[in-house]
Amino acid sequence: MFVPSKIFFTKGVGIHKDRLASFELALRKAGIEKCNLVYVSSIFPPKCRQASRSEGLKLLQPGGITYCVMARNDTNEPNRLVSSAIGLALPSDSEEYGYLSEHHAYGETEKKTGEYAEDLAATMLATTLGIGFDVNAAWSEREQTYKASGKIIKTKNICQSAEGDKNGLWTTTIAVAVFL
Repeated sequence: MFVPSKIFFTKGVGIHKDRLASFELALRKAGIEKCNLVYVSSIFPPKCRQASRSEGLKLLQPGGITYCVMARNDTNEPNRLVSSAIGLALPSDSEEYGYLSEHHAYGETEKKTGEYAEDLAATMLATTLGIGFDVNAAWSEREQTYKASGKIIKTKNICQSAEGDKNGLWTTTIAVAVFL
């Protein structure tokens, strides 16, 4: 069974008159257009190492089957705000698995979408690790609770937002965690 040993994060925006071509251009901006992408769910493997985007892109091969977690959103409404984000939460014990989450939204700022995705990943990990928290507390409060527990060492997100093309062309945003 294949268990990834590396991961990198990337993002992109594409704008085109055709929806599919807009997605292709977003993949190109992210640098992963040459891959056969297979979407997987949200587990960050134990002992997986985060690589830089540039290091990760160098390891891809044209036509290769490439596993990823992707958030994708698009619009052809002029000026409509779209965003896509991947959140990450890592346990302090590298022998344990972490979580990735994807979130895509309309009308949210890049910061709000990114923090929401990060919150989703951290909440999934917290419930797995048995960390008690107030579900109604703000993300900033829960984040402090999670990290104070000593069981969650790191959370982060990558987010791409864009306003819909003013002439009604398709605008696509993607945020991607690519497994290697």
